[in-house]
Amino acid sequence: MTFSIVARQGSALGVAVASKFLSVGALVPAAEAGVGALATQAWANLAYRPQGMAMLRSGASPAEAVAALLAADERRAHRQLGVVGADGRAETYTGEECLPWAGGLAGDGYAVQGNILTGPEVVREMAAAWLASAELPFAERLVAALAAGDAAGGDARGRQGAALYVVDPGQGVGGWGDLAYDLRVDDHPDPVGELGRLLAVHEVLHGVSDPAELLPLEGELAEEVRRLLGGLGYDSLDRWAGVENLEGRLAEGRIDPLVLDHLRAASGVR
Repeated sequence: MTFSIVARQGSALGVAVASKFLSVGALVPAAEAGVGALATQAWANLAYRPQGMAMLRSGASPAEAVAALLAADERRAHRQLGVVGADGRAETYTGEECLPWAGGLAGDGYAVQGNILTGPEVVREMAAAWLASAELPFAERLVAALAAGDAAGGDARGRQGAALYVVDPGQGVGGWGDLAYDLRVDDHPDPVGELGRLLAVHEVLHGVSDPAELLPLEGELAEEVRRLLGGLGYDSLDRWAGVENLEGRLAEGRIDPLVLDHLRAASGVR
């Protein structure tokens, strides 16, 4: 009752998933930087997550990890699983007792899979969207593939939850740790669309400013910023940015256009 993509791009590994299921992001994805990523679904065996990561960590290929997980599982016919390794090798499995339509596709750096779908076009469109979007940042690319599956019909029972989980060495918020994205939509009429909105918010709050786009904070622009801050009750950009969780985008003597847009919007200026 879920469709997902498990993928690698450079050093980043991650999972995007959607389902007519509450809090699907709490159950399906697992990933570890430098090791691999995994999605367990259908009649999900949650033990696949730590066990699969341990196998990949020990040097097993995705195909070997999937084979070992299934061999030890008496209910493997009801399972669905997608795995990608740090080297891009990928494997997808659909048990013969998974409810139709159920199946998956795997290629270099990705595996897509789903069950109780409207049809095979869901995974076909997900794979096509992934392959056609190599120019996008990894997280956006995963959500684009998920959106393509949703647009193709997605879960035959409807929509409820979606999630994005990405690891990348040293790319956690503020440079802390490897967890780059952990966004979850637990219960929403348009979970994939909402996931895309959350990703955009995440990029504003936690993305890295492009030095080439920073604007000199001087002249009329500096005066505008002082006036807008004063209208909001702040005497410095630092204090306002801290309240808005935008301190990571501050630069001495310059301002990120995203920060400026956010300030203008907060002040009612369009």
